[in-house]
Amino acid sequence: MVQRIGGFRRKTRSKLRKSVNEKGKISLKNFLQKFKEGDNVCLKAEPAYQKGMYYPRFHGKNGKVVGKQGDCYNVLIKDGKKEKNIVVHPIHLRRL
Repeated sequence: MVQRIGGFRRKTRSKLRKSVNEKGKISLKNFLQKFKEGDNVCLKAEPAYQKGMYYPRFHGKNGKVVGKQGDCYNVLIKDGKKEKNIVVHPIHLRRL
């Protein structure tokens, strides 16, 4: 069996990079934002905070909040023809 090379953030150099304007401390406003069931959200990762981050393939996708799980939210997204339920921390979500 061949060993898999690379980890979770492999080939994400440009995808998980902040612009010059966004660098610095993490905004508490984004960290503590609340969502209700049925809210439409966009997945935009905060690279400085890895907890509750989704798989990078879903970066930039839109979804719908379907519930809460601890501090994180369950977001329903469409990946091709399939609907997938992912658990995401609110710092990685933007309201549409």
